[in-house]
Amino acid sequence: MASQKIGLGESVSMAVGGMVGGGIFAVLGVVAVTAGTLAWLAFVVAGIIALSAGYSFVRLGYLSENGDGPLTYIERFTGSTNLAGMVGWTFVVGYVGTMAMYAFAFGGYFVELVGVESLAGIPARPLVSATVVAAFVSLNALGAHASGRTEDALVGLKILILLLFGFGGLYYGFTRGEIRSGIAAFGTGPVVAAALSFVAFEGWELLLFDRDSIRNPDETIRTAIYLSIVGVTGLYVIVAVVTTNLVSTTVIQQNPDTALAMAAKPFLGQIGFALISVAALFSTGSAINATLFSSSRLLDSMVSEEYLPAQLGGDDGHEPVRALVVIGVLTVGFTVFGNLDGISSFASLAFIVIFGGASYLAFRTRHVGATTGSTIVPAIGSLGAAATVGALLWHLYTNQGSVFWTVVIIVVVVVTVELLYFERKPIEDDLSAVESSVEDVV
Repeated sequence: MASQKIGLGESVSMAVGGMVGGGIFAVLGVVAVTAGTLAWLAFVVAGIIALSAGYSFVRLGYLSENGDGPLTYIERFTGSTNLAGMVGWTFVVGYVGTMAMYAFAFGGYFVELVGVESLAGIPARPLVSATVVAAFVSLNALGAHASGRTEDALVGLKILILLLFGFGGLYYGFTRGEIRSGIAAFGTGPVVAAALSFVAFEGWELLLFDRDSIRNPDETIRTAIYLSIVGVTGLYVIVAVVTTNLVSTTVIQQNPDTALAMAAKPFLGQIGFALISVAALFSTGSAINATLFSSSRLLDSMVSEEYLPAQLGGDDGHEPVRALVVIGVLTVGFTVFGNLDGISSFASLAFIVIFGGASYLAFRTRHVGATTGSTIVPAIGSLGAAATVGALLWHLYTNQGSVFWTVVIIVVVVVTVELLYFERKPIEDDLSAVESSVEDVV
């Protein structure tokens, strides 16, 4: 695929695979516990915000002359190299959180499927999660990657299994009168859950970093983003309706990382549980691999743009081993020592901030260029992102204090490191000036 550019079909497959890859298997339980039978509405809200962000990135790409990618858009329209670099850091940190969530879910499904809770006295879930991350870091470092056709086949298989689960569950539920919309219980839950579910819509933006390998990138990327987000939102709605109506909230609370497999039991029995679990292992595993591949190359390109220290870069023409190792170590730390609520909250917040910021930038530049951009779409994205971030932080602060402070500490550490790095030259200049003054006095 490196020598031949891809078209619309493969671009849609890449975007859908990036989103469905592991997000719905990992985050569905957390969303369902928060919103109950209105989990489907949470996915609709998150989908609308994601679609607004998709429009906004497409609009910024149209206005950008060179169209190199999101970081270029931000630098051009804000005039701040530091801000563009900080957004790049946020992308990478968000991908680390996402992979940690995938690895957490992989470990959870593996443990449930094989029935082993510990190995040599060590809890099996974190051990399995760390092992799968290490395995994919090693494979990527050795240059082993799935072909485009293989990825397309895996994406198709995942979608097929989820559709069978969704429509099979709807038929089973409707024939027994068990399907409810949940509208009667409407409250703030869907808004909070929308923020938590946003990580399940992460993935389509990878097309923006891969323009050079796409035919007619402006039109293809725009169409692929719109089709993939709308299609995936519909899929998530069906899966959420089935899960929250066929499985009690208590069962979901007890099994948040394997909620999808638990929902298959009522109408497919143990075979359904095993089928969904195996699909989840393939999905989360391939999602770790694909995200690791893309994020390591993003990090490596950021080194070449001096957004990151040169020590993290790889040798020309070779795999970015240092970037892979750094990302892998951070991912293992998150997935071993974190919990699913904290990991999913952190990853979702990272992408809501990025995509909300892109919507705001598109809103601010709506009158730039030969044609006027939409006012309503980026406004919805900006306000929606702000509302969901506020709702999520308030929910965590009032209901999950430990998760709230964990997320806050991580954010403060990341932002502090970013600021210190990007302000290093002025600090170095000030120190040099002080040293010179001291030498003159002496």
